[in-house]
Amino acid sequence: LLLKYSSKIHSVPSFGFLLAASSVRLVNGQNRCSGRVEIFNDGQWGTVCDDLWDLNDASVVCRQLGCGSARSALQSAAFGEGSGPIWLDNVACFGNESSITDCRHNGLGVHDCRHNEDASIICEGKFYAYFRYPPFPTVRLVNGNSSCSGRVEIFHSGQWGTVCDDDWGLVDAQVVCRQLGCGRVFSAPTNARFGPGNGPIWLDDVACTGSESKLSECRHEGFGSHNCAHSEDAGVVCEAASSVRLVNGQNRCSGRVEVFNDGQWGTVCDDLWDLNDANVVCRQLGCGSARSALQSAAFGEGSGPIWLDDVDCFGNEPSITDCRHNGLGVHNCGHYEDATVEGEVRLVNGNSSCSGRVEIFHSGQWGTVCDDAWGLVDARVVCRQLGCGMVLSAPTNAQFGQGNGPIWLDEVTCIGTESKLSECRHGGFGSHDCGHSENAGVVCEEPLLWQSGGFH
Repeated sequence: LLLKYSSKIHSVPSFGFLLAASSVRLVNGQNRCSGRVEIFNDGQWGTVCDDLWDLNDASVVCRQLGCGSARSALQSAAFGEGSGPIWLDNVACFGNESSITDCRHNGLGVHDCRHNEDASIICEGKFYAYFRYPPFPTVRLVNGNSSCSGRVEIFHSGQWGTVCDDDWGLVDAQVVCRQLGCGRVFSAPTNARFGPGNGPIWLDDVACTGSESKLSECRHEGFGSHNCAHSEDAGVVCEAASSVRLVNGQNRCSGRVEVFNDGQWGTVCDDLWDLNDANVVCRQLGCGSARSALQSAAFGEGSGPIWLDDVDCFGNEPSITDCRHNGLGVHNCGHYEDATVEGEVRLVNGNSSCSGRVEIFHSGQWGTVCDDAWGLVDARVVCRQLGCGMVLSAPTNAQFGQGNGPIWLDEVTCIGTESKLSECRHGGFGSHDCGHSENAGVVCEEPLLWQSGGFH
């Protein structure tokens, strides 16, 4: 079973199902199934103009993201104005297209709009497109810092109730994360870590094998049969519960730092912002070490609340919110001071942040990697460094276009355990016998990907 917000499903016999990298996303909504519509093209995220925008168009996007049917097709930048290119205008879908870019439109980048006309949508719910879930969810996570963490609650006989933590573990929590489309499990808290619930305790002694599509399919004592109190309510923290993200960068490991709090994404002020702080964010997102800690809204100004100011990390904290700061929402900043982060490797010109031409930052410049000896083991290091999951392919011969500037690495030979590409054996920075027609590429799985053989 696979849940992923993506446009197509591919079968790969050796390790189950994979989903292609999504070329559409929703931004600034209250969840991943609402927000401003953005399209990835030519290495950049851009918006969609609201001319002719209607429910047929919104339905295509909702289905493409695995979010069920469309509830609303909103106009006039209902979720805020975007930045960068406006990729689509006069979109006219029949409603059965597999991707928004398959619908009739003026052509990519052809428009007569401004960002105050950015199109938005609200879908009915999460990740129902490929599976026959009921329209009302049967499991939810309560009192966490997002919809992907919290106390586990089950809907049964017209009531929400809790799950007892007897025998509760990571395998059981994995089923919940997958059922909610929240990616890999991080932890399976017990003893009412997210507060005691009320009402019935529906499940006790839950014992999942890990292959179930929903929690109620796991072995248990029967609905309502238990010997527990609410002080034993079980919880879950999934990968998608991460309270930090990077926005407007060229890949998922660079961009404006945003923190999720009180139901809203907000920014971080650049006062005291340095590499220690950036390293915490990069590690929290699975992006390795930080290359730079940028200030003055280097990736554009955000909107909404400024959640953190005067952040002062030692560098070993598990989360940016664990660092010393003034308190959530306490600041003396404007969005022109939004803090940003960049990693030391990126993928360029792919159709997602997890595919493209490999580029390395060295001596103040981005440069490419030669494809001599380039293979899956080398590409796997890049995928892991960027937090992108398993490697799918290691394209050569500038499949993602020719770069420019220096060719930093040649004859790269990784053993596969390196934490970053620059740690692999190579001929030395700038030492090569290549042209940009030999630029190496990588195609990785997107994050939050469940495979039939387990999580990777």
